[in-house]
Amino acid sequence: MMTRIILVFTAAAMAAGAQQWEFGGMAGGSFLNTVGVTAPSGSARAGFANGAAFGAWLGYNSNKHFGGEVRYSYLPSDLKLTSNGTSATFGGESHAVHYDIVFHTTKGESAVQFYGSVGGGMKIFRGTGTEHAAQNLSDFGYLTKTTQVEPMGTVAGGLKFRITPKVFLRTEVRDYITPFPSKVIAAPSGVKYGSILNNLVAMVGIGAEM
Repeated sequence: MMTRIILVFTAAAMAAGAQQWEFGGMAGGSFLNTVGVTAPSGSARAGFANGAAFGAWLGYNSNKHFGGEVRYSYLPSDLKLTSNGTSATFGGESHAVHYDIVFHTTKGESAVQFYGSVGGGMKIFRGTGTEHAAQNLSDFGYLTKTTQVEPMGTVAGGLKFRITPKVFLRTEVRDYITPFPSKVIAAPSGVKYGSILNNLVAMVGIGAEM
């Protein structure tokens, strides 16, 4: 379904008239919050460890100030539980796919350009570790080798620095907002988790105009 939505948006953009297309790749760091865990045996935190971030985009500018982008990000990040100085971790990763509406201060002729974006899509969470019969902090949750897809909203802001007439350096800070993936990190009976996961991503990359 999300793939169809992205294709519809892209087709509509192409039909809107002459566009200035651009593409590029980025890398940086991924920083995630943890949610509170309430259990009969006490309290804990559940979530994901900080990690690297890699991304790519294909975008267009349809007029002086607005455009759109199709984005993909790969975010390797271990699952984790923590309580009273004890922790449990498990290999993990996530994949974010989304479409953004982009506002920019100029069409791109100036040396420095500010942009902001808002969009939506999906985030795919995956536990990639090896499951064991005994796991630390199992009173608070189970770290599982499971794949879970969640709807996602995203907002971002950044700067473009023009290097040549067709090549630019791009920096941005982005927030991916999803429901907490309660199948990848599963709560035992009687345990409650917080509901929202924020994933702040800071990246730097190189882009080119076509």
